Amino acid sequence: MANKMTAWDRLQIVREKNRPSAADYIPLVFDRFYELHGDRLYGDDHAIAGGLALIDELPVTLIAQVKGHTLEENKRVNFAMPHPEGYRKALRLMKQAEKFHRPVVCLIDTPGAFCGIGAEERGQGEAIARNLYELMQLKTPIISVVLSEGGSGGALGLGVCDELAMLSNAVYSVISPRGFASILWKDSSREEEAANLMHITAEDLVELKVAESIILEPAGGAQRNPKLMASNITEYLRSTILKLNKLPIDILLQRRYDKFRLVGEYME
Repeated sequence: MANKMTAWDRLQIVREKNRPSAADYIPLVFDRFYELHGDRLYGDDHAIAGGLALIDELPVTLIAQVKGHTLEENKRVNFAMPHPEGYRKALRLMKQAEKFHRPVVCLIDTPGAFCGIGAEERGQGEAIARNLYELMQLKTPIISVVLSEGGSGGALGLGVCDELAMLSNAVYSVISPRGFASILWKDSSREEEAANLMHITAEDLVELKVAESIILEPAGGAQRNPKLMASNITEYLRSTILKLNKLPIDILLQRRYDKFRLVGEYME
Protein backbone atom coordinates (compact mmCIF):
# COMPACT_ATOMS: atom_id res chain seq x y z
CA MET A 1 0.00 0.00 0.00
CA ALA A 2 2.81 2.42 0.96
CA ASN A 3 4.40 2.00 -2.47
CA LYS A 4 1.21 3.34 -4.12
CA MET A 5 1.42 6.63 -2.26
CA THR A 6 2.33 9.61 -4.39
CA ALA A 7 5.02 12.15 -3.58
CA TRP A 8 2.24 14.60 -2.74
CA ASP A 9 0.71 12.11 -0.28
CA ARG A 10 4.08 11.77 1.44
CA LEU A 11 4.54 15.52 1.53
CA GLN A 12 1.28 15.87 3.45
CA ILE A 13 2.49 13.28 5.98
CA VAL A 14 5.86 14.92 6.59
CA ARG A 15 4.27 18.35 6.99
CA GLU A 16 1.91 17.29 9.78
CA LYS A 17 2.63 19.47 12.80
CA ASN A 18 2.83 16.51 15.19
CA ARG A 19 5.44 14.65 13.12
CA PRO A 20 8.52 13.93 15.27
CA SER A 21 11.41 16.33 14.77
CA ALA A 22 15.10 15.98 15.57
CA ALA A 23 14.42 17.34 19.05
CA ASP A 24 12.03 14.42 19.66
CA TYR A 25 14.39 11.78 18.30
CA ILE A 26 17.62 12.88 20.00
CA PRO A 27 16.72 11.67 23.55
CA LEU A 28 15.27 8.43 22.13
CA VAL A 29 18.15 7.56 19.78
CA PHE A 30 21.19 8.80 21.70
CA ASP A 31 22.25 7.88 25.23
CA ARG A 32 23.47 11.42 25.96
CA PHE A 33 23.68 14.71 24.10
CA TYR A 34 25.90 17.64 25.10
CA GLU A 35 24.89 20.63 22.98
CA LEU A 36 27.53 23.13 21.90
CA HIS A 37 26.71 26.60 20.64
CA GLY A 38 27.95 29.28 18.29
CA ASP A 39 30.00 29.60 15.13
CA ARG A 40 32.77 31.72 16.77
CA LEU A 41 32.15 34.35 14.10
CA TYR A 42 28.67 35.84 14.51
CA GLY A 43 26.36 33.96 16.86
CA ASP A 44 24.27 30.88 17.51
CA ASP A 45 21.58 29.60 15.15
CA HIS A 46 18.77 27.67 16.83
CA ALA A 47 17.72 26.12 13.50
CA ILE A 48 20.75 23.81 13.78
CA ALA A 49 21.58 22.02 17.02
CA GLY A 50 24.98 20.43 17.35
CA GLY A 51 27.22 18.81 19.88
CA LEU A 52 28.59 15.57 21.26
CA ALA A 53 26.41 12.49 21.63
CA LEU A 54 26.72 8.86 22.63
CA ILE A 55 25.12 5.93 20.86
CA ASP A 56 25.86 2.61 22.55
CA GLU A 57 28.62 4.48 24.43
CA LEU A 58 30.27 5.33 21.10
CA PRO A 59 30.97 9.08 20.85
CA VAL A 60 29.71 10.86 17.73
CA THR A 61 29.26 14.46 16.66
CA LEU A 62 25.58 15.14 16.10
CA ILE A 63 24.31 17.93 13.83
CA ALA A 64 20.54 18.32 13.56
CA GLN A 65 18.18 20.71 11.80
CA VAL A 66 15.35 21.38 14.23
CA LYS A 67 11.66 21.97 13.54
CA GLY A 68 9.11 23.04 16.13
CA HIS A 69 5.58 21.80 16.78
CA THR A 70 4.03 25.10 17.85
CA LEU A 71 4.21 28.59 16.40
CA GLU A 72 6.44 29.77 19.23
CA GLU A 73 8.81 26.82 18.81
CA ASN A 74 9.00 27.40 15.07
CA LYS A 75 9.68 31.11 15.52
CA ARG A 76 12.57 30.24 17.83
CA VAL A 77 14.15 27.90 15.26
CA ASN A 78 13.17 30.07 12.26
CA PHE A 79 10.95 27.27 10.92
CA ALA A 80 14.06 25.07 10.50
CA MET A 81 15.55 27.43 7.91
CA PRO A 82 19.21 27.89 8.93
CA HIS A 83 21.22 31.10 8.71
CA PRO A 84 24.89 31.06 7.61
CA GLU A 85 26.03 30.96 11.24
CA GLY A 86 24.18 27.65 11.57
CA TYR A 87 26.19 26.10 8.74
CA ARG A 88 29.40 27.57 10.14
CA LYS A 89 28.59 26.15 13.58
CA ALA A 90 27.99 22.76 11.96
CA LEU A 91 31.30 22.95 10.12
CA ARG A 92 33.16 23.96 13.29
CA LEU A 93 31.81 20.89 15.08
CA MET A 94 32.53 18.60 12.12
CA LYS A 95 36.15 19.77 11.99
CA GLN A 96 36.34 19.04 15.71
CA ALA A 97 34.98 15.55 15.00
CA GLU A 98 37.69 15.04 12.39
CA LYS A 99 40.38 16.04 14.90
CA PHE A 100 39.19 13.45 17.43
CA HIS A 101 38.18 10.80 14.86
CA ARG A 102 34.49 10.84 15.80
CA PRO A 103 31.84 9.83 13.23
CA VAL A 104 29.45 12.64 12.25
CA VAL A 105 25.68 12.06 12.25
CA CYS A 106 23.51 14.68 10.49
CA LEU A 107 19.73 14.78 10.89
CA ILE A 108 18.29 16.73 7.95
CA ASP A 109 14.88 18.38 8.19
CA THR A 110 14.47 21.74 6.48
CA PRO A 111 12.35 23.34 3.76
CA GLY A 112 15.51 25.20 2.73
CA ALA A 113 18.13 27.66 3.95
CA PHE A 114 16.85 31.07 5.05
CA CYS A 115 16.97 33.61 2.22
CA GLY A 116 16.47 36.82 4.18
CA ILE A 117 18.57 39.94 3.60
CA GLY A 118 20.61 39.45 6.77
CA ALA A 119 21.46 35.86 5.88
CA GLU A 120 22.57 36.93 2.40
CA GLU A 121 24.64 39.79 3.82
CA ARG A 122 26.41 37.36 6.15
CA GLY A 123 27.28 34.99 3.31
CA GLN A 124 24.59 32.31 3.11
CA GLY A 125 25.75 30.97 -0.26
CA GLU A 126 29.40 30.93 0.76
CA ALA A 127 28.63 29.16 4.05
CA ILE A 128 26.79 26.33 2.27
CA ALA A 129 29.43 26.11 -0.46
CA ARG A 130 32.18 25.95 2.18
CA ASN A 131 30.41 23.02 3.84
CA LEU A 132 30.18 21.16 0.52
CA TYR A 133 33.90 21.70 -0.07
CA GLU A 134 35.01 20.76 3.44
CA LEU A 135 32.70 17.78 3.92
CA MET A 136 33.83 16.19 0.69
CA GLN A 137 37.29 15.75 2.22
CA LEU A 138 36.49 15.44 5.95
CA LYS A 139 38.61 12.59 7.29
CA THR A 140 35.97 10.85 9.39
CA PRO A 141 32.74 8.95 8.55
CA ILE A 142 29.64 11.08 7.83
CA ILE A 143 26.11 9.66 7.96
CA SER A 144 23.08 11.80 7.05
CA VAL A 145 19.41 10.95 7.61
CA VAL A 146 16.52 12.90 6.05
CA LEU A 147 13.79 12.89 8.69
CA SER A 148 11.05 14.72 6.76
CA GLU A 149 12.02 17.43 4.27
CA GLY A 150 15.39 17.85 2.60
CA GLY A 151 15.07 21.16 0.82
CA SER A 152 17.66 22.29 -1.73
CA GLY A 153 21.01 23.71 -0.62
CA GLY A 154 19.65 24.05 2.90
CA ALA A 155 19.71 20.28 3.16
CA LEU A 156 22.81 19.73 1.05
CA GLY A 157 24.87 21.78 3.50
CA LEU A 158 24.59 18.75 5.81
CA GLY A 159 24.05 16.18 3.04
CA VAL A 160 27.57 15.51 1.77
CA CYS A 161 28.14 12.16 3.42
CA ASP A 162 29.32 8.59 3.06
CA GLU A 163 25.80 7.18 3.40
CA LEU A 164 22.45 8.93 3.11
CA ALA A 165 19.30 7.37 4.53
CA MET A 166 15.75 8.64 4.25
CA LEU A 167 12.70 7.86 6.33
CA SER A 168 10.24 6.13 4.03
CA ASN A 169 7.90 9.14 3.78
CA ALA A 170 10.66 11.75 3.61
CA VAL A 171 11.30 13.86 0.53
CA TYR A 172 14.56 15.34 -0.80
CA SER A 173 14.47 17.91 -3.60
CA VAL A 174 16.50 20.53 -5.42
CA ILE A 175 13.63 23.01 -4.98
CA SER A 176 10.23 22.91 -3.30
CA PRO A 177 7.33 21.70 -5.48
CA ARG A 178 5.74 25.14 -5.15
CA GLY A 179 8.94 26.81 -6.31
CA PHE A 180 9.20 24.30 -9.18
CA ALA A 181 5.65 25.08 -10.32
CA SER A 182 6.19 28.83 -9.98
CA ILE A 183 9.34 28.78 -12.13
CA LEU A 184 8.35 26.17 -14.73
CA TRP A 185 4.69 27.01 -15.23
CA LYS A 186 4.39 30.44 -13.56
CA ASP A 187 1.59 28.88 -11.52
CA SER A 188 2.21 27.92 -7.88
CA SER A 189 -1.26 26.31 -7.66
CA ARG A 190 0.17 23.35 -9.64
CA GLU A 191 2.30 22.37 -6.61
CA GLU A 192 0.77 18.88 -6.35
CA GLU A 193 1.42 18.16 -10.03
CA ALA A 194 5.01 19.33 -9.62
CA ALA A 195 5.60 17.16 -6.55
CA ASN A 196 4.51 14.06 -8.44
CA LEU A 197 6.84 14.85 -11.35
CA MET A 198 10.01 15.67 -9.43
CA HIS A 199 11.19 12.22 -8.23
CA ILE A 200 11.63 13.37 -4.62
CA THR A 201 10.58 10.29 -2.62
CA ALA A 202 12.90 7.93 -0.78
CA GLU A 203 12.39 5.25 -3.43
CA ASP A 204 13.23 7.75 -6.18
CA LEU A 205 16.42 8.87 -4.43
CA VAL A 206 17.64 5.30 -3.87
CA GLU A 207 16.97 4.48 -7.51
CA LEU A 208 18.90 7.60 -8.55
CA LYS A 209 21.78 6.54 -6.23
CA VAL A 210 21.56 9.74 -4.21
CA ALA A 211 20.47 7.80 -1.10
CA GLU A 212 21.60 4.37 0.02
CA SER A 213 18.96 3.30 2.54
CA ILE A 214 15.29 3.69 3.46
CA ILE A 215 14.30 3.57 7.13
CA LEU A 216 10.76 2.21 7.30
CA GLU A 217 8.05 4.17 9.05
CA PRO A 218 4.93 2.67 10.62
CA ALA A 219 1.66 2.92 8.68
CA GLY A 220 0.45 6.50 8.71
CA GLY A 221 3.91 7.94 9.26
CA ALA A 222 6.50 8.29 12.02
CA GLN A 223 4.05 10.36 14.07
CA ARG A 224 1.96 7.24 14.68
CA ASN A 225 4.72 5.57 16.70
CA PRO A 226 7.74 7.80 17.45
CA LYS A 227 9.40 5.24 19.73
CA LEU A 228 9.33 2.55 17.05
CA MET A 229 10.66 5.05 14.53
CA ALA A 230 13.47 6.03 16.89
CA SER A 231 14.34 2.35 17.30
CA ASN A 232 14.55 1.93 13.53
CA ILE A 233 16.81 4.98 13.22
CA THR A 234 19.02 3.72 16.06
CA GLU A 235 19.44 0.33 14.43
CA TYR A 236 20.40 1.94 11.13
CA LEU A 237 22.95 4.24 12.76
CA ARG A 238 24.51 1.43 14.81
CA SER A 239 25.12 -0.82 11.84
CA THR A 240 26.26 1.97 9.51
CA ILE A 241 28.71 3.51 12.00
CA LEU A 242 30.27 0.11 12.66
CA LYS A 243 30.59 -0.53 8.93
CA LEU A 244 32.11 2.84 8.07
CA ASN A 245 34.49 2.81 11.04
CA LYS A 246 36.14 -0.27 9.56
CA LEU A 247 37.11 1.49 6.33
CA PRO A 248 40.57 3.06 5.96
CA ILE A 249 40.27 6.85 5.53
CA ASP A 250 41.65 6.85 1.97
CA ILE A 251 39.04 4.27 0.90
CA LEU A 252 36.30 6.21 2.72
CA LEU A 253 37.18 9.45 0.92
CA GLN A 254 37.41 7.76 -2.48
CA ARG A 255 34.00 6.16 -2.00
CA ARG A 256 32.53 9.51 -0.98
CA TYR A 257 34.00 11.14 -4.09
CA ASP A 258 32.70 8.36 -6.34
CA LYS A 259 29.24 8.58 -4.75
CA PHE A 260 28.84 12.23 -5.64
CA ARG A 261 30.34 11.84 -9.11
CA LEU A 262 27.36 9.60 -9.88
CA VAL A 263 24.80 12.24 -8.92
CA GLY A 264 23.32 13.81 -12.05
CA GLU A 265 24.75 11.17 -14.37
CA TYR A 266 22.51 10.60 -17.39
CA MET A 267 22.41 9.08 -20.87
CA GLU A 268 21.11 10.67 -24.05
